[in-house]
Amino acid sequence: MSTVYTGVPAHGSRALARALAGPAAVLAGAGVACAVVWLADPTTPGGLLPVCPTKLLFGIDCPGCGGLRMAYSLMHGNVFAAVHYNAVAVAFVVLFAWSGLAWTLGRVRGRAVRSWLHWRWTPVAVGVLFTLWFVVRNLPFAPFSGLFV
Repeated sequence: MSTVYTGVPAHGSRALARALAGPAAVLAGAGVACAVVWLADPTTPGGLLPVCPTKLLFGIDCPGCGGLRMAYSLMHGNVFAAVHYNAVAVAFVVLFAWSGLAWTLGRVRGRAVRSWLHWRWTPVAVGVLFTLWFVVRNLPFAPFSGLFV
């Protein structure tokens, strides 16, 4: 099997289908995950979706706490509630959408399209951001106590 990034754009229906197969599979998986979150409604206490293990065991918010409620709120068009539940996750939704579009475009063009994932400092920046978010959202005094979810 040949590599996707051949330097030659995908011409013809078979080449285009082959190029779009991976992104379509990822999109389908994300759609199934969104459907589960939509139907399970994580904003309802005691629902089908589990409580964050960090919250359950230690009583503190991890960097991902509120992520399901954030996704549910975004799917319902409530951006303010989504930012309340997890502001960093909202930013990462935008960044991962950018990455997905760059990946799809690169597969169709036959050459990689750079996104934020290709930057040299991305792993360090993400690690620092998650660490800061983890600490700040667990500070027990105003205005940070408003970040508890």
